Amino acid sequence: MVQSLPNSSASLASLGLSSAEAAQRIADEGYNELPATKQRSTLAIALSITREPMFLLLIVSVSIYLSLGDLREALVLALSLFVILGITIFQERKTERALEALRDLSSPRALVIRDGVEQRIAGRDVVRGDLLILSEGDRVPADATMLSCNDLMVDESLLTGESLPVRKTAWNGVQTKARPGGDDLPFVYSGTMLVQGRGTARVSAAGINTEFGRIGKALQSVETDETFLQKKSARMIQTIAAVGLSLCTLAVVLYGVTRGNWINGFLVGIALAMSLLPEEIPVVLTVFLALGAWRMAQKMFSPGACRRSRASAPPPCCASTRPAP
Repeated sequence: MVQSLPNSSASLASLGLSSAEAAQRIADEGYNELPATKQRSTLAIALSITREPMFLLLIVSVSIYLSLGDLREALVLALSLFVILGITIFQERKTERALEALRDLSSPRALVIRDGVEQRIAGRDVVRGDLLILSEGDRVPADATMLSCNDLMVDESLLTGESLPVRKTAWNGVQTKARPGGDDLPFVYSGTMLVQGRGTARVSAAGINTEFGRIGKALQSVETDETFLQKKSARMIQTIAAVGLSLCTLAVVLYGVTRGNWINGFLVGIALAMSLLPEEIPVVLTVFLALGAWRMAQKMFSPGACRRSRASAPPPCCASTRPAP
């Protein structure tokens, strides 16, 4: 049970853990951080890319150009293969850094009472039962119950999406832990930011057991799926490949039957297939998508965009959907 906070400094110091107790809890429960995800190697990412239909289309095109002796076209398409590999591997790496960014955000430095004195420690060293000293501008390092507070307002938009900070009160000794959101709750949550006031709180959950940790756990269980564009592109390429193969076979058979020269018929069929295969589509699609993402990022995070967003922001009475107390 969380204790009520005495007024004297001596009693406050007695509520903190000792270094030995903290070390034992770290050994039993682990550090206050999200678990690291197993990242795929560059080779694994490259192998998954080579199984994409659009990439296979380029490989088939390179092989056909080489068989026809057109070294120049084969080299150009081979260079396109490496360009697509590089861009896609770079994008995959950026995507896999999402959970690592959450891990960094969930482990800020924290002011705690250890061995009867205030200490500034790394957020990953905070354990269940620690006594936190929170003040304006601090990021909460773990889920905790407020023992005392003075005009405390917390920005919980990271967890709830609420545009305005919420008001916190001291724990009454009865109320059980609730999910984030709403005013006058005596609980603060890992990753949220104090925008006003100060207070003391007892850590109730750390690491993967926090509300913030549930997000990390959910990200670990997410399975990547093909996008709608990838599915449509794969279906288009399969259709074109089937039509091209059918026409190629038909051309070979007709040429061989009517003229009796099966070798020339085979070459005619290959030439017809190459004219039908859209080997430029993978290159164009990859490059233009990358350029589009870069231009969007430039516009969204430019100083001018930030000024426009602040100027066009509605007043607080219009932006909040929370009813007035």
